[in-house]
Amino acid sequence: MIKFKDFLIAETTEYEFKSALEISRPKSWLKTVSAFSNRFGGRLFFGVENNGEPIGLSNVQEAAEKISQLIKERLSPIPEFNLAVHNIANVGNIIMVEIPRGEIPPYYYTGDGNTIAYVRIGNESVPAASHQLSELVRRGKNLFFDSLPTDYKITDLTFAIFEANYKKISKKVMTEKEYVSFGMCLPDGALTYAGLLFADDSPLLQNRVFCTRWNGLEKGSIGDDAIDAEEFQGDIISLLKNSHNFVRLNSKVRWKKMPDHRIDKPDYADRAVFEALTNALMHRDYAVAGSEVHVDMYDDRMDIYSPGGMYDGSLIQELDIKKVPSVRRNPTIADIFNRLEFSERQGSGLRKIREETQHLHGYTDDFAPEFVSTHSAFHVVFKNMNYDMVSSSDHVSDHVSDHVSAHNERLKLLIEFCSVARTRDEMQRHLNMSHKNYFRQKLLKPLLESGQLKMTIPDKPKSVKQKYIKT
Repeated sequence: MIKFKDFLIAETTEYEFKSALEISRPKSWLKTVSAFSNRFGGRLFFGVENNGEPIGLSNVQEAAEKISQLIKERLSPIPEFNLAVHNIANVGNIIMVEIPRGEIPPYYYTGDGNTIAYVRIGNESVPAASHQLSELVRRGKNLFFDSLPTDYKITDLTFAIFEANYKKISKKVMTEKEYVSFGMCLPDGALTYAGLLFADDSPLLQNRVFCTRWNGLEKGSIGDDAIDAEEFQGDIISLLKNSHNFVRLNSKVRWKKMPDHRIDKPDYADRAVFEALTNALMHRDYAVAGSEVHVDMYDDRMDIYSPGGMYDGSLIQELDIKKVPSVRRNPTIADIFNRLEFSERQGSGLRKIREETQHLHGYTDDFAPEFVSTHSAFHVVFKNMNYDMVSSSDHVSDHVSDHVSAHNERLKLLIEFCSVARTRDEMQRHLNMSHKNYFRQKLLKPLLESGQLKMTIPDKPKSVKQKYIKT
């Protein structure tokens, strides 16, 4: 005999309750069997009200046979499941159906003339979206998105940045045969998605990183509340290096003078940040179009977000970081990053982030990086080691002062560059800035309003031939 309090008493991602009456309404629970099998596994309890109150089953043997029969008839392929009867004191018998994560998804439910694969979102079972269904199909066939072929040939694009980095590490020159062995292209020359990500000016739209340094503790509008903002697009190596450089430029390194030396006190552990950015680009879900990695820096913290949760469906905040299994969403990209010495050995990245942060002067457990995942997102949150709630206004003043100096330097460079007439694109490239709205609002507009720059076609400010010149 067991006590029902041994189980959760509320429906969650992994638990769902059904009354005796619902056994005869199979769609209400068979779609959950499909969802559990497709993604994370879970348990169904029969003889329990939706509010978690056990009420028991009058004929547990008949109910068990009916449940087993319906799963076998309506699910394709038939998922694994374990059915057990438990007796609840002063209530009677309930049935627990335990469904593990399936090995050959997608698992479809057939009913009402429809065949649908379901996934679990929160405490609901919903039809799989197209990208989720595609991932289930790939997992069932043991395929990975980064190894799938694209419509591009290796001769269509260049790989100068990748080849330069590879030669620096290996002292070798890449050949087309090696591109095949790396999994970047197929023998017929078709690029895989991994190869496309490493190509110069990669055409894959979701291969982007948005970086923003916000003024304060919360997000605002880019034009008004961002101290600095950049949008990087191109090959994955440049994304990693540019986003890492953005964090460096928008961080501070204070120092403490000692009798015979000084102690550096950076906001963040540089190697830990690099590791987190590497993981974000290496493990994100590239099958989700219209998404990108985000780096949001605030006065007190930095949040690095990447699309896609843990590939095995687990939640990182529920795991021991020292024992996280090495399950990779993009094994080809991970292998190339390892060859280029960007990443640590498999499974050690999160541990490395914490260890590097622990080496910082003044570290306490309050400053430990936080790892949070959902089934569609992964966040790494760093605490600013130099942020002090008591003197936060001083820190904000220091940050703003530093950024004002950098901002003024950009203005000076821009004015000198416009000694001859320049287009807006030329000006942005000169400053290595890609965010158009930020450049227009924070740099170009103030210089025009102050009269330090002027338009070459002032009566047509939006002309495609518009240029700007120093006055």
